[in-house]
Amino acid sequence: MAQNDAPESIQQVKKELTELRKTIRYHNNRYYNEDNPEISDYEYDQLMLRLKAIEAKYPELITKNSPTQVVGGQARRTAGVLVKHDVPMLSLQDVFSKEEIFAFVEELQQELEDPEFVVEEKIDGLSMALRYEDGELVRAITRGDGIVQGEDVTENAKVIHDVKKKLKDKLPYFEIRGEVYMEKKAFDAVNARQELLGLKPFANPRNCAAGTLRQLDSRITKERHLSLFIFNLQTARGRTFTTHTEAYDFMKKQGIKVIHGYKVCHTADEVWQAITAIGENRGNLPYDIDGAVVKLNNLADREKLGATAKVPRWAIAYKYPPEEKETVIRKIELSVGRTGRITPTAVFDPIRLCGTTVERATLHNQDFIDNLDVRIGDTVRVYKSGEIIPKVKEVVKEKRPAGTEPFV
Repeated sequence: MAQNDAPESIQQVKKELTELRKTIRYHNNRYYNEDNPEISDYEYDQLMLRLKAIEAKYPELITKNSPTQVVGGQARRTAGVLVKHDVPMLSLQDVFSKEEIFAFVEELQQELEDPEFVVEEKIDGLSMALRYEDGELVRAITRGDGIVQGEDVTENAKVIHDVKKKLKDKLPYFEIRGEVYMEKKAFDAVNARQELLGLKPFANPRNCAAGTLRQLDSRITKERHLSLFIFNLQTARGRTFTTHTEAYDFMKKQGIKVIHGYKVCHTADEVWQAITAIGENRGNLPYDIDGAVVKLNNLADREKLGATAKVPRWAIAYKYPPEEKETVIRKIELSVGRTGRITPTAVFDPIRLCGTTVERATLHNQDFIDNLDVRIGDTVRVYKSGEIIPKVKEVVKEKRPAGTEPFV
């Protein structure tokens, strides 16, 4: 009976492989060629992970034209092999006010003796851990679920200029965590190429960086010029570190690019001043940030405080209020919805807000236009926060050109 079962089992495997490959090719075509995906990235990843699992179990059934073997533009970004985390890559608790920052600092001052805090930029990118053994880079892993496992992106990480392949000090084991991101000029270059090829431009640098890091073809990753800042020591063997800044000093000697401009603080006032300074300078940075991180400097204190089920107790992320910039309205378009409702939209000179280039914002209705007295040619203040749709806040009346007429 067992002899009859085996061929039937193989036939079932072959049938599933055929169906999986056909489905994945279909969705690749919808994503790349038709620019009209039907499923989410997560759903696509589940299909690819299933295909990889079967091919790993039955390597004799791998074909040259399998989606796992295709490279280049026809291969959609995909989940890599899953790898267990040695140290959890937890997210941080977000706060939005000065009062919350003071409460965090004062609570830790009550629990610990003279704690030091480090304030850093919060880069808007994709988290990745790098593992070194005897000074050699052996693995790069995305955050994944943050607790159990992430995706192996080693081959793509190796073509990122900021990723060190070898360290001067060959510690038995050294794991660090950083943020993969795209500088604004690199992002603009990628989108210019997308438009040249007739492909949909990426919405923002973070999405582009995340998709690029998970490409099947490392040549695409290399040509898109990703960057990396390291912001944490995960664990080390062969050397003991007392503080976060001591670990940074060691990393810098290895040629590792760590978050720059970090500041050591001792009081809540100093922490808030550092957060404010980062916020005031974010428009001058060549990359996007979405906040500032406050973390304990002493590593033993971090171990003492531990973490909740979701976030560490020794760090917090302050998110800046909506970003706001001035631009000039060039025209106002009217669109008619299915119910016959007319919606005016302001079209203005492109500006960058929260990592996204925007050039349109709804004006809601004629009452909104009348209340703000919006006119074509006006300089307006537009604001946006995270994924919130950009909105016109007010008209800068002192910059209004002579001769403009009310829009009716």
